[in-house]
Amino acid sequence: MAGTMANNVMKQLIQKCVDGASSIELCKFGDAQIVKETSTVFKKEKEMLKGVAFPTAVCVNECVCHYSPLDSESKIIIMKTGDVVKLDLAVHIDGFIAALAHTLVVGCTKDNPVTDRRADVINAAYLCSEAALRLIKPGNKTNEVTKAVDKISESFKCKAVQGMLSHQLQYNRIDGEKTIIQNPNEKQRQDHEESEFEVHEVFAVDCLVSSGEGHPKDMDARTTIYKRNPDIVYQLKMKASRMVLSEVEKKFNTMCFTLRSLEDEKKAKMGIVECYKHDLCTPFPVLWEKEGEFVAQFKFTILIMPNTPMRITDSFFDPDCYKSSHKVTDPELQNLLNASTSKRAAKKKRKKAASKAAAETGDAGAPVAAE
Repeated sequence: MAGTMANNVMKQLIQKCVDGASSIELCKFGDAQIVKETSTVFKKEKEMLKGVAFPTAVCVNECVCHYSPLDSESKIIIMKTGDVVKLDLAVHIDGFIAALAHTLVVGCTKDNPVTDRRADVINAAYLCSEAALRLIKPGNKTNEVTKAVDKISESFKCKAVQGMLSHQLQYNRIDGEKTIIQNPNEKQRQDHEESEFEVHEVFAVDCLVSSGEGHPKDMDARTTIYKRNPDIVYQLKMKASRMVLSEVEKKFNTMCFTLRSLEDEKKAKMGIVECYKHDLCTPFPVLWEKEGEFVAQFKFTILIMPNTPMRITDSFFDPDCYKSSHKVTDPELQNLLNASTSKRAAKKKRKKAASKAAAETGDAGAPVAAE
């Protein structure tokens, strides 16, 4: 249900990415639509929390992630034709989360496709997400996804954004225990714990690729997105801080929120400082690549089922709009990307395997395993 709602909101946001569109208006629209969609279900469950799991972020060109500005900010990014725009959001219903991100070029159409470095980075990020979709299944390791993402990025003369994590989604938790890391440096490689995918786990698979070096930096943009840490206890000194924390606990529990969504933005900006200084809230800083470079992002949510992984947030990528001169040449990765992900194909494959096994054992009348 949350996945369907995330898809609906993303469709509407994509239509609004036009020349002259304001990043803050899109962020506010996305969050409002998530609240509107989720308010239509479980109306009688007055205590049930539902709505924004991660605030709508709109990142343009070299901005990597987490840009969701406030009304009080003087400098707001206005989109123009040719900009690379990343849309990122997540919906939850009673703590069950569906996350989704998409990249597009403003004004791009099938009749007027993008053919430069923007096409390279967008195709790379999209194919990274498609490879991950095929590799996330019971028994495979997280490191297999890391290797595929790095190789595909390099095929397009791009770099996976260093150190970015895809998280396991757990009940009321957007940053679960298991993670997939992109393009780790030596220290990150040593510190990161490799895991095995298991049945019934859920992952938000987040692929970010840069046309540059892929080293994200925190610059001068204000951090507006935070998440409460329920395990940390501290007696806040400032009244504004206590008010902010109380409002966050009541409205969002452990979900990510933006200062824009709090009742008094001015007090929120004051009170949040003490909260994150004492680890009561985790900040999500706005990160940037070098000026003049482009970053693309594709994110989807996948449920690892016993037979076939189930993708619950859609891809809105149109290959006819982005024509790159590069392609994946590694035979192993080509085979992986050509593999079908449809339930029907998986069912046929299982039936074929069952029939073959029956023929080899001489048990021609053996029933095929049920779906």
